[in-house]
This record gives sequence, C-alpha cells and structure tokens, in this order.
Amino acid sequence: MKTLNKFIIAGIIAVISFSSCADYLDVSSYFEETGTIGAAFKKRNYVEGFFSNAYEVMYDELADITIGGKGGFSMWATDDLLRMDDNACKLYQNGEYNANNLLKENDKWKRVYETIRKASTFLQYVDSCKELSLNEISEYKAQAHFLRGYAYWILLREYGPIPIMPEYGLDISLSYEQMAVPRNSFDECVDFIANEFLRAARNLPTSWTPNNIGRPTRGAALAARARVYLLAASPLFNRDGQELFNLKDHEGRQLIPQEYDESKWARAAAAALDVINLNQYALYTVPKSNSTTEPPVNAAHPEYSTLNFPDGWADIDPYASYSQLFDGTVQSSKNKEVIFTRPNDNKDGIRQLVSLMMPYSLKGANTVAVTMKQFEAYYRYDGKTVEEARVAGEYEFDNVPDNQKRTSIASAAGKYPYIGRMVSLKFVNLEPRFYASIAYPGSIWEAESNPNAYRNQQIFYYQGQTDMNGNMYSNPKAFPITGIGMRKFYNKSDGLTEGGSITDKFEPAIRYADVLLWYAEAVNEIGEENSEYTVQTWQNEDIVIKRDIDELRRGMKPVRMRAGLPDLSDEIYNNRNSFRSRLKRERQIELFGECKRYYDLRRWRDAQVEENIPVRGFNTDMPSTGTSWLRFYDAVSHSSTYPKYFVSKMYLWPIPQYELTRNKKLTQNPGW
Repeated sequence: MKTLNKFIIAGIIAVISFSSCADYLDVSSYFEETGTIGAAFKKRNYVEGFFSNAYEVMYDELADITIGGKGGFSMWATDDLLRMDDNACKLYQNGEYNANNLLKENDKWKRVYETIRKASTFLQYVDSCKELSLNEISEYKAQAHFLRGYAYWILLREYGPIPIMPEYGLDISLSYEQMAVPRNSFDECVDFIANEFLRAARNLPTSWTPNNIGRPTRGAALAARARVYLLAASPLFNRDGQELFNLKDHEGRQLIPQEYDESKWARAAAAALDVINLNQYALYTVPKSNSTTEPPVNAAHPEYSTLNFPDGWADIDPYASYSQLFDGTVQSSKNKEVIFTRPNDNKDGIRQLVSLMMPYSLKGANTVAVTMKQFEAYYRYDGKTVEEARVAGEYEFDNVPDNQKRTSIASAAGKYPYIGRMVSLKFVNLEPRFYASIAYPGSIWEAESNPNAYRNQQIFYYQGQTDMNGNMYSNPKAFPITGIGMRKFYNKSDGLTEGGSITDKFEPAIRYADVLLWYAEAVNEIGEENSEYTVQTWQNEDIVIKRDIDELRRGMKPVRMRAGLPDLSDEIYNNRNSFRSRLKRERQIELFGECKRYYDLRRWRDAQVEENIPVRGFNTDMPSTGTSWLRFYDAVSHSSTYPKYFVSKMYLWPIPQYELTRNKKLTQNPGW
C-alpha cells in the first residue's frame, strides 16, 4: 500500500503544481486521525466531506457569471458589456496581460488542476468505503468524472491543449525534469473530456432534490459533452492553421489539427441531439394572463399571434417567459430549461451583479454599461433588424419631426408596449428580450422591496441628472458610459435601500435554449444536401446527421417563438451563410450577459474583427434640457476612454510562467 500511495499521491500532488499535500487536499484532519489517505476514505463522513471540498472550485473559479474575483473577467472582456468601476475590465479588453501578469482573477491554472487532482484522488479511493452502498459509490464516481471533465473543459477553452494527467500519477521520488508532463493534442483532450462526461452520464440521476443544487445530472453530462464537441468542430480548432499553426509540444508535434474535418460538426450535432432526445427539457414559458403585454401584431405574419407555443405565442407571455427565466421568480429545480446550474449567491456572483447595475438613485453602483453594438443587435417586434426597417422606411425615429422624437404620455400608454413617457423612439417596437435585458434611458425600475420613495423610478443617463444617474463629473465611474444599462437578472422586487432585498438567482451555466442553438449551428455546417454522416448516440445507436431545414428549424424556431419573434424565412434557412449570420445574432441576443459571447467570438475566429471595433454608445455629455437632448441619441465613439485591442495571440490565454518554469515539457501558447 505504501508503494501504491507513493505513486498516486505523487501524480496528484506534484505533476503540475508540485505543491504540498496540505496545499491541495485541505483535509489535514483526515490524515491526522488516520495516518493515510486510504484509511481516511474508509469513513462515510470523510468521503462526503472530501467530495464537498472538491466542488469548491466548481462554484467559484469555474463560474461564468461573475463580477470578477476568482471567476475572472471573461464576461467583461468582450464587445457587449463594460464595467466602469474596475480597471481590470479595461486591462482585459486591451490585452494588458502576459504570462508573468495574468491579472490574478483569471489565473485559473493552479486551482483548476487542484480540482482535477481531488477528483482523481476520490475516484481512486472511494471504492474502499464500505459504509457506502454500491449504488452510492457508482453515483459518487459519476459526479467525480463530471467534475474532472468540467475542470479540463475550463482549461481547454482558456488555454487550448493542456496536459492530461496520468490516472495513477508519478513517483514522487523523481526529479522535476522526470515528472514533467507535455501537452496533449487538442483532439486527445477532446476525446478524454468527452469520455469523462459519457462515463458520468451512464450513472448520474436524471434529477436531484432541490437541496442538491449544483450537482450534475445525466442531462448536464450529455450537454457538457456536446459543448466540447462543438468547440472541436468550430473554426478556431477545425481548420488549416494560421493563428494556432505554431502551437506545438516540446518535441515539435503540432497540437491543433491542420485539416478541416466536417464530420466533427456531425458529431457535435448528434451530441446535442442526445440531450434533446432525453425529452426531459423544455424552454421556460409563462402562460398568457390579463397582465401580459403583447407585442404588436406582425402584419406580414399575423398567424404567430394566433398559434400556441411553440408554433406561435398566442398562449404565452414572451416578455415574462424570458425575464423570469433569470430574475429568480422560479427556482432552478422547478425550471425545465435549466440543465446545469451552480449556487451563485457569493459576493462575486449574480446578487452582486444586480447591485452593480442598479441605478445610483436606488443605492446601486450604476456602473454596468451595455455597448451600442449589443443594443443594435436586437430585432424589432416584426423580426426585422433596425437596418432593414430603415431601408423599408418603417423606422419610427426617422419618420417624425425632431420635436416628436420622444414618446408622449398618450403614445407611451397605448401605441408602444413596454415604454414609458419621454423615451426616445429609438427604443420603441423592439422585441421583448430587449426590454427584459436592457436598461434603456427612460426605463422604469420598480424596486418593490424598497420604501415607497425609492420605487418606480424612471431612470435617464443624461449629463448632470439631479438623481445622479447620468454623467456626473464629480463621480465619473458611477454611470454607464454608453448611456445604456443592463437589466437582465433584475427582479422588479429587487431593492438595495434599508429594508430592500435582492431575490435569490441561479446561474444558467447550461440551459436548453443554448443546446437548441448548438444543434442548429452544427447541422447548418454539414455539407451539401446529399452529404450525411452516420454517428453513434451516447447509447451506441446509429443515427444519420445531415443538413436539413426541418432540423434547423427544430433548433432555431422555438427560441424565436418564445421571444415573440416570427420564424426565419425559407430563404435564410436555405442559405448556409445567411443562416450562420442569423445564428450568431440569435446567440448574441438570447445568451446576452451569460458569458457565452466571449467564447463564441473566439471559437468562431470572429474576435479579431468584432473586438477591434471601438466601443460606441450615446453621447452622455449632452444634458436633457432644451433641444440638445436630441443629440444624446447620436452614436459616438468612446475609443478615447475605452480603446479596443485584440491580436491573434489573445485567442488563447498565456500559460502562467511559474508553470513553464516548473514543467520543462510544457510549451507556451503562440505569441506569448
């Protein structure tokens, strides 16, 4: 046993970080009582305590929706959101980091490998606990495989190919040079991670009780597997080189495939279909009621207003169906759209995010800004883009005199859904997801848990507003610099004054809408109509994957129907490039604020274009008095305040220099 422990513990402790036993296990009391790790695993309470500790990083560093802290700044480092109160946001967007200065919030390497080591230790020893039943051990091991796979997945999307650790470790008596481990190829990493999720899926339950929030289910494992395959099929890792051509191991072996493989899209589509075919998940919808605000009837497609979901939206409330998915109205355990979530009530989670985006006059920080690019991405209620409406002469803001470019009391109450008085016509007749996500100038913040004096405030972001929500030179970081705020995750009862409270939220780490869009994206990339691939399901059954319009609709149409938007035309579905463009736009809108865009732009190889476009917003230097308020709505460049900078090396994060120093077989990512 001593010899076996010597090899196992060495591999777990020393290979990557070469840290001490106490550094990574955090179970010193177990060793003090028992003397060996094997003896510690004889007791149920030690096993359960050890495993709970292994989840710690999953709920912290591995979280996507975070204001910073250990989770990093990925959601603030792309083209849709800005934070005004933390300089790290600007440093991330301008690429002011390197292997020696990782802006500590995003130095995930060491802690994530700790999770891998803990999961490996658990898998090695849990069988020895006779106080657990065989079913309990099987279920615990499935969770450990999921945890280890998820940790490797986080590393893969951040750093590209990474070292896959030996299952049983290395001899601790070896020198650092002898223990050095090279990077595996990208495909080797994908195969290993996908297999971890598959092993997990075979023995995970289909659901957990509400007090086990954050534990993975079979659906979560299969969805995570599909996401890995989608990454492998995406252009950054499935093409003929350029940015990652020079990504090689210590012996010069190329780690990224250099030839395009279309079958990877079929594999990704089949994996997403595995989740869909569980028939366990559905898009969250709220039934239509007397309080439902209905989108205007689309003259071109009036049938959608008369058909029930998912063929239309006659029986649902599109606004509430989207907003309540995120605002804490429904618990994650009762929401069939949620596939995997994590507790997110820590100081760096969604609760704190809500306090950052709430207006200054409501005791919020007022520091979250939405970019003009994100505002312009939203569709109008009839499915047209703003550009298309302008060409058709249907854009309200262009069609009235200057003195009528705001809503009146009468028009706000009747003609324009969701809109209050004195709001620019730029914000009228947009899709419901816009009003559920964006705090446009003139938005109403209900704050119903606040005292009466702090409820139902209409917030503008002009210069010198008496409520201090606009551009105040005395406090230049306490307003959205683009003149547009964020509303997603806000609940109308949320309040920050004395006596107010923030509704508990959950992190939508993986949700069904995302899976549907993965499926549509992957199916779209299959070749000509006569091209098809036979792929095995997770249960080893053969299915045929090909580009099929009905299957594209299967992924795209329900997401748009839930949002109160008409389906895409046959012309778009029949054109691969047109559909790809609409798919990307749909993801930008539907998944806004969920830290998906950062990674989408990278896997699509779009970041070098999209993230080099200067940040734009409305002119917050203009006051609301007189006629000059109109200029407030002219888009202006904030590049002098928030320059944008992206070069190809930023597609992957630099591996920490301390790790390269320790592990001589580890190679750095290109450009760093």
